[in-house]
Amino acid sequence: MKSPFAAFGALILLVVLVLVGASALFTVGQTQQALVLRFGEPRTLIKDPGLHVKVPFIENVVYLDNRILDVETSKQEVLASDNNRVEVDAFLRYRIVDALTFYKSVRSPQIADSQLGNVLNSAVRRVLGEATIQQIVRDQRAQLMVRIRDQVEVEASKFGVTIQDVRIRRADLPRQISEQVYNRMKTERAREASEFRAQGNEQAQRITSKADRDVVVLRAQAQQLADKVRGEGDAERNRIFAESFGKDPDFFSFYRSMQAYEAGLKSSDTRMVLSPNSEFFRFFGRPSGLPAGQPAPAVAAPR
Repeated sequence: MKSPFAAFGALILLVVLVLVGASALFTVGQTQQALVLRFGEPRTLIKDPGLHVKVPFIENVVYLDNRILDVETSKQEVLASDNNRVEVDAFLRYRIVDALTFYKSVRSPQIADSQLGNVLNSAVRRVLGEATIQQIVRDQRAQLMVRIRDQVEVEASKFGVTIQDVRIRRADLPRQISEQVYNRMKTERAREASEFRAQGNEQAQRITSKADRDVVVLRAQAQQLADKVRGEGDAERNRIFAESFGKDPDFFSFYRSMQAYEAGLKSSDTRMVLSPNSEFFRFFGRPSGLPAGQPAPAVAAPR
């Protein structure tokens, strides 16, 4: 029969073996690389994923990410070479390529992010300070980002990392300067609009004046032509009347009297009181229209 002390000792031994085994085994994930430390000093770098063994209680493991990491920086104000202030928001992406150097220089990704952020801010101020605001915003933005990346890469290599990309997310004027620029642009556009309106009004007045002048000229020419035609018609009418009067004065007198009757005896509100023996009605009693006893004039024979 076994002693209770032996069973208890076996249980303690089993627990110790489990603890030792648990502390001796560790797992490396697909997105990780492990750095094995012995008494705080790096000994082995493991990049292969899976289950691995270390010396328990003597060695410990530090896990580092082997994926691309991001570093975000706060917005900073940069003075461009043309003395314009620009608010720049930039970020970078990096990857740990030398875990031993990384651990010896910065120890942890948090410290690395802080150090790389400072390096990025310095490179942004240095590179953008040599460019104009037009080059930063529009003309050479891609080239400037490449220069910033190259300068950050030089410093980042000391930390055992490589820079994958550097981007300027935004590059804007400060709010106060933006409002001043906007107001200046607004004033300039208003001035141009007023100038265009003035030019348009001037051109409209010029066109209107020319049209009015053309109307006056056309009306004067038309009136002149009408007066000329009317004068020629009146002359022709008088000539015809004169010829008719010369050929038959009695008929001409009769015709004019009939026109007078037509115009004077129209139905209207006008009232005339005349004697039946009036000269106006001479053709009503005598077809020749001559006074009684006066012979009719001889008619000239046609030629």
